Amino acid sequence: MGPGPGGGGAVGQGPARAAPRRSQPGLLMRVLIAGRQGQVAQALLRRLDGHAVTALEPPELDLTDPASIAAAMEAARPELVVNAAAYTAVDRAEDQEALAFAVNRDGAAHLAAAAAAMGAPFVHFSTDYVFDGRKGAPYVETDAPSPLGVYGRSKAEGEAAVLAAHPRSVVLRTAWVCSADGANFVKTMLRLAAEREELRVVADQHGAPSFAADLADAVAVMAPRLLAAPAGDAAFGLFHLTGSPHTTWHGFTAEILAQAARRGMRVPRLAAIATTDYPTRAMRPADARLDCGRIADIHGISPADWRLSLAQCLDRLVGPAKELAE
Repeated sequence: MGPGPGGGGAVGQGPARAAPRRSQPGLLMRVLIAGRQGQVAQALLRRLDGHAVTALEPPELDLTDPASIAAAMEAARPELVVNAAAYTAVDRAEDQEALAFAVNRDGAAHLAAAAAAMGAPFVHFSTDYVFDGRKGAPYVETDAPSPLGVYGRSKAEGEAAVLAAHPRSVVLRTAWVCSADGANFVKTMLRLAAEREELRVVADQHGAPSFAADLADAVAVMAPRLLAAPAGDAAFGLFHLTGSPHTTWHGFTAEILAQAARRGMRVPRLAAIATTDYPTRAMRPADARLDCGRIADIHGISPADWRLSLAQCLDRLVGPAKELAE
């Protein structure tokens, strides 16, 4: 998400909210997605194929420009709005605080308020970076945010702003998003594996990969209930959703390389290093595992096995495993 004209207004305030809108049985669902080229947006476009989906990026829909949000909303007249756009440059955010907050907090709130005025439920993606990673156990939705850097703070304040702006919002916290689209850890490791004799990967940061296709599936599963449910229904609010099982960046890399090798790729040695061996501009949470029990209880959505999702991703990027291709 790039810079754009500034947008004023108090976070959490917006036009009067319309009543919930409900699709008639058998009719297509009208969906507006903020973002088009990102990993989750691309996965949503594939998953919602057959519905009336509009996916927009700047300048047509710029989260730093409330006028563009209003115009996009009026043109699309959506029944469901999904915010798949964000400022995600974790290290650069330390020097671009105003832009990070303009997109991740203020822009998200403006989009949520516009969805409320349209009577459309709102799905907003957030991150494990809202936590400092010091709990020592998986985080649940009632744990207080404690971000370590600008990016995490902007996303934590964005969550609160979205929920204040629109009572029929879902804030979906996830982590380590990967897919065959865009730039991500899987594609970086494949590129480095082809270039180097050894990969040195952090082994003391814990979490779980989340594949964009699984997140898109979750939105599609939730959508019918969100369209019909009134404000106050348990369907709305904060939810955690990542892949399973928990691992480290080193563990994730080991599986990437193992599956790549089964597809005929040359793979390098893999060495475990500590976070202190790989300094970055912004601090990362050391243990940001998310407990995904609430979304399973309320929406019946269980974490996908990221190893299977990785295999599907590598099928697109590299080709099928040799034993499957023969």
